[in-house]
Amino acid sequence: MARNKTQPKPQVHKMHVKKGDTVQIIAGREKGKIGEIIKAIPQTSQVIVEGANMRTKHVKPQQQGEAGQIATYEAPIHSSNVMLYSKKENVASRACYTFTEDGRKVRKLKKTGEIID
Repeated sequence: MARNKTQPKPQVHKMHVKKGDTVQIIAGREKGKIGEIIKAIPQTSQVIVEGANMRTKHVKPQQQGEAGQIATYEAPIHSSNVMLYSKKENVASRACYTFTEDGRKVRKLKKTGEIID
């Protein structure tokens, strides 16, 4: 699909979390829940957290004779509403970036000093 010259280029946001991180939800209806990030959506700066922000969808039958069903799925949450979580210390913390002895850039939790990557 070709983009017109007048259309702006889709913006990709830098997020402090990524797929596989354990996070705690810090705002909204699901506040306090802890889960793992299933999918990160950098275009909208959103994440999908396992077991949080559940929605139901009524699905029509696709073929004749098949029954309809009610499917549940996790809806996206804005990345600013989640915070990295340490399972060892059971505490949520901000992240900072540091370098290891071998010169690799890694993420580290500020409260515990635990290296995430």
